[in-house]
Amino acid sequence: MAIPDSPFPRPVRKPPLPCESVNILLLQLKRIGDLILTTPAIATLRRNFPDARITLVVSRECADLLPGISNVDRILLARRNLSDLALFLAVAREKFDYCIDFTRNDRSAFLSFLSGARKRITSRRTRARSSVRARVYSDVIKLSMRDMHTIDYNLALLGPVGIRDASRALRLELPQTAGEKLTALLRDSKISKPYVIFHPGSARLEKFWEPQRWADIIDHARSNSRISAVLTGGASKPEKEHLRQIKSKLQQSAVDLSGKTDLLTLAALIDQACLLVTVDSAPMHLAAATHTPQVILFGPTNPFHWRPLESPALILHGESASPLTEFSDIRPRLPMRQVSTEAVIGAMDSLLSPQATTRTS
Repeated sequence: MAIPDSPFPRPVRKPPLPCESVNILLLQLKRIGDLILTTPAIATLRRNFPDARITLVVSRECADLLPGISNVDRILLARRNLSDLALFLAVAREKFDYCIDFTRNDRSAFLSFLSGARKRITSRRTRARSSVRARVYSDVIKLSMRDMHTIDYNLALLGPVGIRDASRALRLELPQTAGEKLTALLRDSKISKPYVIFHPGSARLEKFWEPQRWADIIDHARSNSRISAVLTGGASKPEKEHLRQIKSKLQQSAVDLSGKTDLLTLAALIDQACLLVTVDSAPMHLAAATHTPQVILFGPTNPFHWRPLESPALILHGESASPLTEFSDIRPRLPMRQVSTEAVIGAMDSLLSPQATTRTS
């Protein structure tokens, strides 16, 4: 929603006293991975403001993940349709002290304005994109996501509320129902051995790796009789077709669980896996949150901004025969085909030690 081309009045409110409960609004209207990478900032806010009332606004695409998000008192969905009128009214009725905008688009700027918060915080990229939109905010921080990991960027936005000490640890709480669904799924699929998950799909077709290469690395994993191979994927037509092509080239069968898990059951499945092999997509962040070892194939996106920071991960990008050990904010967009089958198999073998394969449900 566009912001009218006129200055916005600043709310005239006294700052809360230290003993008062603070009312905080957080705006994260991006994708699932972005929400997961915001959880360290949410946890840091809760630790610094234990009595605060924290409201989180997220996009409708993240709805399935919400039972796993802790440290908030209320979550509101932005649906990008007429039902958002109720969201706008809910935000406008509150008396927020702080509003932190992790999104930086017109809709989040409008919600920031409606919050009436004394401190409305975003980064300087908003000013660069729209001088009108920037007038909504009281604090425009000199940050650039291009220069930082996404977690560090989100944590840095907490600076204007007096927070400096922060943890990068991702926070995702799996509800009991996810574990129960996983138990039934493993039983029905007859998975009794340690398993490796292969998640080839993504919402972006440019992240697809060649089907024959996926089949080769899956067959390699299946050559170890102690390991089961599990395929997961989304419900979109391109992902289904990609999986169909991969399965048609397999020499040994794999258990196909694509389309059989909701988001938190997939997280539980990843939590119990001995390894995840995936492209840069939401399962990468789920594995990072559950500390599951993973091999990640990057192509058009820069791992500097999105890679796991505190969990076992080997990252392949371009023609390098070995996983990356150094990361730079300046890195070219590379086609996925440059990642070799041999590099992926080598990374898999280094993580599939006898000790690693003891991770089972």
